[in-house]
Amino acid sequence: MLDLFNRDVSEIPVRPVRKLRGQVAGVYHAPGDDFVTRRINALELTFNGVAGDFHEGPTRRSGSREPWYKAGTEIRNERQLSIVSPEELAVVAERMKLPEVKAEWIGANLLIAGIPHLSMLPAGTMLFFKNGVTLKVDGQNHPCRLAGRSIAECAGLEDIRDVSLQFAPAAKRLRGLVAWVEKPGRIEADEEVSVRIPEQWIYP
Repeated sequence: MLDLFNRDVSEIPVRPVRKLRGQVAGVYHAPGDDFVTRRINALELTFNGVAGDFHEGPTRRSGSREPWYKAGTEIRNERQLSIVSPEELAVVAERMKLPEVKAEWIGANLLIAGIPHLSMLPAGTMLFFKNGVTLKVDGQNHPCRLAGRSIAECAGLEDIRDVSLQFAPAAKRLRGLVAWVEKPGRIEADEEVSVRIPEQWIYP
């Protein structure tokens, strides 16, 4: 343990800030009591997230992703928006032997094209949209059976259980990101987005 304190910080490799550009290929909203979204023309964002959306709110209830809390504990909502990539969804569909996997089937709010390995963008990455909105990435959105079941039902497939089980391994590190609103406003379809990847290092 002492070696960690004695290690010179200059020995830890640090990757510099990087910038990328992409485009909003679709915006989606979940207006009811279900996470499945529907395509719309624009998203109205407040500090609480997408106005009227299933995941709107400054806080949320903890679940299986937070085993360190008792289920249902009120915690900050860092999952206000779900972001996916058309390029990654195409890979997931191919792995599942499906013609397609649509963003709305798995509850996405934003479909962003042109960002290589979007799901691997690190926590702290900032997304600057041309009309003024800023989102901050919390981390990867891990695939689950619930989303797999939604794919099967939305695609009209008979073997719902088998498809729901296929999704998690097929979409590992390809299921996109969750993010929260740092600067509210309006995001429109076809809008440009600038991505700022922060400095990165591996804690020794």
